[in-house]
Amino acid sequence: MTTPGNAEHGLRLIPFHGLRYVPERVGSLAAVTSPPYDVVVRPDGVDYLESADPHNIVRLILPQAETPAARNEQAARTLRDWLAEGVLSADSRPALYVYEQRRAGLLQRGVIGALALSTAEAGIVLPHEDVMPEVVTDRAGLMRATSANLEPLLLTYRGDGPGTGAAAVVEATAARRPLLSTVTEDGFCHSLWAITDPDELAAVTADLGHRQALIADGHHRWATYLRLQEEHGSPTAWDFGLVLLVDTVRYPLQVRAIHRMLRKLPLADALAAARGSFRVRPVPGPLPLALEALADASERGNAFLLTGDGTFHLVTDPDPALIERTVRHDRPEAWRRLDATVLHASLLDAVWQVPDTPEHIAYIHDGPATVAMAERHGGTAVLLHPVREEVVRDLARQGVTMPRKSTSFGPKPATGLVLRSLD
Repeated sequence: MTTPGNAEHGLRLIPFHGLRYVPERVGSLAAVTSPPYDVVVRPDGVDYLESADPHNIVRLILPQAETPAARNEQAARTLRDWLAEGVLSADSRPALYVYEQRRAGLLQRGVIGALALSTAEAGIVLPHEDVMPEVVTDRAGLMRATSANLEPLLLTYRGDGPGTGAAAVVEATAARRPLLSTVTEDGFCHSLWAITDPDELAAVTADLGHRQALIADGHHRWATYLRLQEEHGSPTAWDFGLVLLVDTVRYPLQVRAIHRMLRKLPLADALAAARGSFRVRPVPGPLPLALEALADASERGNAFLLTGDGTFHLVTDPDPALIERTVRHDRPEAWRRLDATVLHASLLDAVWQVPDTPEHIAYIHDGPATVAMAERHGGTAVLLHPVREEVVRDLARQGVTMPRKSTSFGPKPATGLVLRSLD
């Protein structure tokens, strides 16, 4: 996506002194990385990552303590200790970083840098999802205490193709020897390079300076950046936030759904309440086969896959009168038809009357993990089919945000490869 005008009216990405693990001080780089904080399944995932290495980044992004204040202070103390012990060290020269994720049949490259937050006011960075205020408050407390950007947002933009502008710099940089390379348990090989040459930095700056970006992942961190910038005034280091920018002309992202696990609603009760307002029918398992039925049903309209006791059920064909009564009318029709819209307005709010709070709903990116959690806790797993990327972009261009946790773009950057200190 491009914007009219000059570089002052587009993305402004600046180099920074990357804070990185010192390989000699940790077991392995793979063992200290983590998925983004909101992808880690708690508490099992946190416990697993903490046991992988005493310096795993999860100790910073998801510290374990009784109260938010204690958690934030623990993370800040851990970060100070790791810096003092030489576990983490800042690069001597400011840089933009080329980041690559590679797995069989998949390659993604992008540029990590500090993005000027002034782009928010100009409509240069486009959010597409609503946020939960309590999550922003939680992330702000952590970021404020550590005075650091611990993990980058994932932003996408539309470049002019290979061989030009930032794309040419990215490809040339990736042909060199990387600063680091590691393979994580999911089979992804992660590599990182630094761009420090003034001419290459200038080429990236000039290319990005007339482009828009879509927030693919990290809406709560973006909202946190903006809140903390307002708190600190300007000019300060808080005027910038850590991001990964991916040119989706060159490297298209995958779009997946984010599922819901209803902690206090048994499956039988969920199905009984939905009957009469939706069509409810059983479909055969196991889960991959049931997901195929969900994908097929989604081609014809709103569709949800419910499970939690080993059986699978499709919930489809909402009553038009229910949609008319429960879904707001001041949004485009494409928004009103979204599965996430109908799920929250019609099912969760009207039919099931489930509050959208952490005590009642868990948002989980992985389908099997959602099912396993529902079966373990006697709740209901609500699995969704992913929305198409073009729908996301069209709504974002109109300034219309989707219901929170509607999409999951990926692959997501690993957390822990490069951090940004604000001190």
